Amino acid sequence: MGIVRKIRAVLALVLIGLAGTGPAAQAVTASDIVVEDKAGVLDQKTLLPAVRQIDFYQPTKVAVYTYSGVASDNLNEEVLRFARSEHPEWISEDGQKWANGLFIFALDPVGRHVGTYMGEDRKVSLDQREDIQNATKDLFRDAQWTAGTIAGIQRGAELINQPWYRSTAFLVAAWGAAAAAVAGAATWLIVRWRTRLSSRKEQARGDASYASVSMDLQVTELNAGTIPEASRYGSTVLEKHRTFMAKYRTATGLSNQVHSLSARDLSRRPNLKLIRSYADAAAELDALDDVIADTNALLNRGSVWAPAWDRQLAPFRADLAAIEQMLSKRNAGGNSATAAALRSFRDTSHRDIEGWTAELADGTISPETALDRLRDARTQLSELLKDHADTVIAGYAKNEKEANLMRKEMESAQAGSKAKYGRTYEPSILGTVYPAYYFFSVPTFNSGFNTGVSSVGSARGGGGTTGYGASGGSFSGSGSSSSF
Repeated sequence: MGIVRKIRAVLALVLIGLAGTGPAAQAVTASDIVVEDKAGVLDQKTLLPAVRQIDFYQPTKVAVYTYSGVASDNLNEEVLRFARSEHPEWISEDGQKWANGLFIFALDPVGRHVGTYMGEDRKVSLDQREDIQNATKDLFRDAQWTAGTIAGIQRGAELINQPWYRSTAFLVAAWGAAAAAVAGAATWLIVRWRTRLSSRKEQARGDASYASVSMDLQVTELNAGTIPEASRYGSTVLEKHRTFMAKYRTATGLSNQVHSLSARDLSRRPNLKLIRSYADAAAELDALDDVIADTNALLNRGSVWAPAWDRQLAPFRADLAAIEQMLSKRNAGGNSATAAALRSFRDTSHRDIEGWTAELADGTISPETALDRLRDARTQLSELLKDHADTVIAGYAKNEKEANLMRKEMESAQAGSKAKYGRTYEPSILGTVYPAYYFFSVPTFNSGFNTGVSSVGSARGGGGTTGYGASGGSFSGSGSSSSF
């Protein structure tokens, strides 16, 4: 960390020295603030004090306008219509531009558009207008309308009438070579440092799992030896066990390679990959020997069958507990028919779990039957989640292209791309018998939905509108809008 701090200090000195080549910039607050919150989404007790604290380079009048439109609206046209009708002073005397000294920030929270408009003496480039709008979008997507508006005005103040020596272009040109050299060194050092930390963390993870597996090796063999092969579940777990020793020998070889690495070797990316392979292999074995023990205890109704059964229920219980939080999120379709079906299923399943456990305890049903019921319930939950996925996609997507994009992300999440969605081996009997994609869980649903929303949001944010529509006439004021 000492090296990283030194690099930051050098970069700071370079920036200070370069900034000193230009005249000092004057900081002034907004000359006037007008808020026309027609959509009723802004907290003016928060907004106004915050905007009053924002520094501009030149005295600038800030106008904020919100209204509730639809996705197909042209926000530019609506802002011009409103200005002509309610605030003609926002328009230049010749009626062709926005008034000098003016910065208009516009928001349509329903149609999901954000726009920025400036007088000729305050205008910025199209790229900079997009920069201002992009500063708001993560907040707006989370329905933080006031915070997003403040962020947009703040970014506008940073770019409007920005002195030449503070522009990105100047900074890049003035100290690009020097900064690149320093940044290159910094990047190299930071990557090595982070790689070393990750290597040590992964090695510790691998060592803990490998030690646990090694210590329980004989017990695992004894457990496997008494699992009933006639059982559908037992036979599949035993198939996994038949490769257990081969995988253990592989993990032992990886362990030897990892522990032969020097401290310097831990900073190299290829070795991190090796160490992670060792940790993953040991963790899978550690989970599998627990499943072997649980299979033996449950199917043979051993003395510890009850905690073994609880561990089989744990993933299902976690899904049921997460349903309400999933449905309470924005755009999650919490009031839909499919949401009601999920809630009803959750309540019924809690009662079912109690019933299965009681029947298993008094011998009314066999362990296999209990596992069958658990499998069927999780399969039903998977189908309900798929139905609800259709609901939220239909509610969020504006067109078929967006719907297909979201559907693809949801399907990919269920398919179990570990690299993208973090899907891991479930340490349970059902997780061992069935493939990872067999059950659609609530965390997987959330991952797919969040990724789908992000993908759609990125696609929406890519297109901006600069014209003022059919009613704009010859008006050519500086401004544009985009979707979020």
